[in-house]
Amino acid sequence: MAASTGTTPREGWSSRSAFILAAIGAAVGLGNVWRFPTLAGENGGGAFVLVYVAFVFLLGLPLVISEIFLGRTGQDDAVGSIRKVAQRSGVSEAWSGFGIMGVVAAFLIVSFYSVVAGWVLYYVGVMGADFVGALAAGDPLRGALPGESQEAIQGRMGDLFADPMLLLAMHFAFMGVTLYIVARGIGSGIEAAATVLMPMFFVLLIGITIYGAFAGDMGEALAFLFTPDFSKLTSQSLNTALGQALFSLSLGVAGLITYGSYIKGSDGLGSTSLTIAFADTGVALIAGMMIFPIVFAVGLDPAAGPTLVFQTLPFAFQTMPAGSLIGLLFFVLILVAAVTSSISLLEVPTAWGIGEMGWSRTTSALIFGGSAFLVGIACLLGYNVWADVRPLGFWDLFADTDILDTIDGFTGKVMLPLGAFFTAIFVGWRADRRLVQEMTGLSGSWLALWRFLIAWLCPLAVGLILVTGLFPAILGS
Repeated sequence: MAASTGTTPREGWSSRSAFILAAIGAAVGLGNVWRFPTLAGENGGGAFVLVYVAFVFLLGLPLVISEIFLGRTGQDDAVGSIRKVAQRSGVSEAWSGFGIMGVVAAFLIVSFYSVVAGWVLYYVGVMGADFVGALAAGDPLRGALPGESQEAIQGRMGDLFADPMLLLAMHFAFMGVTLYIVARGIGSGIEAAATVLMPMFFVLLIGITIYGAFAGDMGEALAFLFTPDFSKLTSQSLNTALGQALFSLSLGVAGLITYGSYIKGSDGLGSTSLTIAFADTGVALIAGMMIFPIVFAVGLDPAAGPTLVFQTLPFAFQTMPAGSLIGLLFFVLILVAAVTSSISLLEVPTAWGIGEMGWSRTTSALIFGGSAFLVGIACLLGYNVWADVRPLGFWDLFADTDILDTIDGFTGKVMLPLGAFFTAIFVGWRADRRLVQEMTGLSGSWLALWRFLIAWLCPLAVGLILVTGLFPAILGS
């Protein structure tokens, strides 16, 4: 269905800085603060970190420029923007199909993202209650959960997973906040949230990292994060690093296409995109330097996996000065990051409903937010009532994964790389070159470098890693 053409002026960012804040907020989320340290720990540290950073700047940055270009040029939802660029380039409108895939991916991700963010909300409550208790006891500098064994502390996550009604309540509360912000629109909703939440996020991030440097083992953490051991890299590690780079930068889900469509100015996209990539990567690395000193200081396992943040760290906080306060601030930090990313994910299908279906913003946000909430219910039930359900059990890669991990894995291993691949092919080979140069503001050697990366390196690397990630037997790993 063609995009609607109404007389109401389309919403837009109030300034370039507002767009950058919102775009950084979209990129910086659970992927940086929870997922990156988890994956770095699981994949041996330094080598994985080095590959991840290389992917961000050699593959991610060219794709960031490309997605923002598509949105800024099309001035429509993701599908409509790609369609308009195709029209102006004289190529088939069928290319807008990868925009539809991005919309679906964003919808699926926000459905399970809200469930995981609900876990964060639960721990904010747990840590908040303990800090209040510490204040009441006149001992605000005590550990987060004094008097409890490591098993009892780490068992809290299992208790949460076993309680579907509590999981549902947390999921409902977080999705409600996300839906409310998106329904308010760009200026008074998404931009206003980013303007308040992102400065708060960076203050908390730097503050807790400084705390970890003094109270934890920063030396061992730096060695773990920045001393590469390439023997630990496998084809799956490379696929994971690429998936993390795409997930972290909000690529392949049409998020930056959608946000780029609200740009009204004429500034070049190179410096803006570089700022987003640097901020996103910097946050991921600082998050590692925030978390691992605390983990190493108490002798815990950095390869604890997804439980690193929700089981390992709560126990670590118990043993540290002011652990009750730091634990609370840590989970508030993660919650803030989750909100800024979730609103960008929900905005993608919401904008599609407005542009392609002609719905009002409120109606579109309610339809997609409500539907994502329902899919999220299936995800959270996969930890208890439907624990034996394996949606893609016929596929060896997902044979042992529950509902949430299946959606997470399928979007991360299949949909995001495919979206990045088709974006690279379309912008690098099919979009009109004069249009690209005009709208990106790139010229000379920078334009030549970007064109080489987006037309050659991105599709080849993404395609290779996609195949070897889905079929690891190809490389025997």
